[in-house]
Amino acid sequence: MPTAEDSVAQAKGSELSPPSAKLPPPGIHYRRGLGLRKEIIEPLTEDYRGHLVRFARDHDYRLRAGELRFLIAHEFGFCYGVDRAIEYAYEARLRFPDRRIFLTGEIIHNPYVNRRLSEFGILFLETGSPEEKFGEVGPQDVVLLPAFGVPTAELDVLRRKGSILVDTTCGSVMNVWKNVDRYKRDGFTSVVHGKYAHEETRATTSRAGTYLVVRDMAEAQDVCRYIEAGAGANGGAAPLNRDGFIEQFAPASSPGFDPDRDLERIGLANQTTMLASESLEIAAVLRDSMARRYGEEELAGRFRSFDTICSATQERQDAVLELLREDLDLILVVGGFNSSNTANLAAICDRKFPSYHIAGPEGLLSADEIRCRPAPGSGKGTEPVVRRGWLPEGPLRIGVTSGASTPDVMVHRTIVRVLEFRGMTEDDVRPDESF
Repeated sequence: MPTAEDSVAQAKGSELSPPSAKLPPPGIHYRRGLGLRKEIIEPLTEDYRGHLVRFARDHDYRLRAGELRFLIAHEFGFCYGVDRAIEYAYEARLRFPDRRIFLTGEIIHNPYVNRRLSEFGILFLETGSPEEKFGEVGPQDVVLLPAFGVPTAELDVLRRKGSILVDTTCGSVMNVWKNVDRYKRDGFTSVVHGKYAHEETRATTSRAGTYLVVRDMAEAQDVCRYIEAGAGANGGAAPLNRDGFIEQFAPASSPGFDPDRDLERIGLANQTTMLASESLEIAAVLRDSMARRYGEEELAGRFRSFDTICSATQERQDAVLELLREDLDLILVVGGFNSSNTANLAAICDRKFPSYHIAGPEGLLSADEIRCRPAPGSGKGTEPVVRRGWLPEGPLRIGVTSGASTPDVMVHRTIVRVLEFRGMTEDDVRPDESF
């Protein structure tokens, strides 16, 4: 089957590489692809699909090989938004084979996908101010906007430069933007459950006007305590102390944020890949605090909340909860270490079974050693570690899932790697009904 490189090579000299007179003018903004989906579907399939994953889907997600049993979550891997983003990147490379194509950062949080795009000539831009980041980008260059979206300051610079933009921003992310824009117009502060340095959250807060980002329930409780203490809370320990609150949330709030003024009317939003149950709990405690501070009769004018967790994130978390009902010996969670939705899947799994968040099959170092990232909330840090004794001898029931940015081929290769440790290959895999 043709690879991505083959498709790019074939585009040179073909009707997909039109003369310059027919090329789009500088400044065009592609938001719905470039019309080349049929041409790139084969290289996409070759690069990202996995035979064992297709086989598992055809057999109730249950596989066996020798003494090993694999049960794969019913929802896992690429979501629609990620599929779409990668398709647009392949279409752009095919449509513009002789032009420089830049990515404003990782297109998604998966090392295999980003490495694959780099291998056929897409250039990744470093961080920095928008002017520094796009210093070498010109009007004849193509710039891919990632699935997370980009901050408005970056978009403004690219528009001034007149670069050709291929926008892969996920629809779920844009739905969050619509909510925070409404909050801004109506004079509400956006309180965002997310990671303030995450690309998606940075893009969202750039559209929010006044904002505050809370990472977890502990930070949300700090906000609740300040709300209930009332304006001018100067006598207590941080965060009830106004200066302490401002200092604590300085990296995660809008410039000039004043908790006495800016917490009087709040609207909730989420980074779309956060743990859904925690987002709902945070919304509930903040609502209750606003009710206690101002009374139920004023709540409609002071508090708003919309569940902006994307459906794919919710479906994958629900599928993992279903997986935990099984009698398993261990769970492998496959996905980039900087993938928020993958980390949250790992956190859910870690509550019940030995769970290992690996970036891909390369994390399975041997039948004894595994390189994995500790689950959030486990108290074991956030940096990847090497653990031993992960694959015991004898019969095993192994759960498998992956984040929304993880291609099926990574799950396929992970299962194959486990089989190799037991002296088997994918040819030994059969459907299984023994769970």
